[in-house]
Amino acid sequence: MHASLLMAATTRFSPRVPTTSPLCTRRPAKTSSRQAPPSTAAVATPTLPQTSHRVSGTKRKTKGINAGNKIKRTKKFQRRADLSYRSRIFHQIYNQPFAGAPQAKGVALEKIGIEAKQPNSAIRKCIRVQLFKNNKKITAFVPRDGCLNYIDINDQVLLCGFGKSGKSKGDIPGVRFQVLKVSGVALISLFRNKKIKPRR
Repeated sequence: MHASLLMAATTRFSPRVPTTSPLCTRRPAKTSSRQAPPSTAAVATPTLPQTSHRVSGTKRKTKGINAGNKIKRTKKFQRRADLSYRSRIFHQIYNQPFAGAPQAKGVALEKIGIEAKQPNSAIRKCIRVQLFKNNKKITAFVPRDGCLNYIDINDQVLLCGFGKSGKSKGDIPGVRFQVLKVSGVALISLFRNKKIKPRR
């Protein structure tokens, strides 16, 4: 019994055998025959800048067989911003009394009556107006019944088109404009007694 205790004590406190010793019972590391692939260093490939699908504002990029037609159409539309191009191409518009504007102011010269076309038989109430912008004299129709009484000679009036792209309307020959305001007050407001014409 004492011999067994002595044996256990000696084996317990004996110095540890180094791992490099051939007496070590640790199994050696298993070497696989498969070789690891060679490590490839990450090469920074140059990335091209992404092209936007929108150029020149909200216009999309032209592509396809009709790309040239779209460029030509866009260029033709954008040339209208050039003043010299507009005056050269649209010179018929600028020779009109309003010179391309939707409205124009002028001074009332006289009240006239124009006979309606056949088969109508009436006297259409109109006035002669001299425009401020180019001193041209034109004839303007006075709409609604009795509105000619609100217009006096030398009153400042605002004119607009008759609604047929510069052509005469209805049975009134040669009249392409109508009265919109008199002395800064809308003619329809005077007709409905909503406003009073200011005194001069």
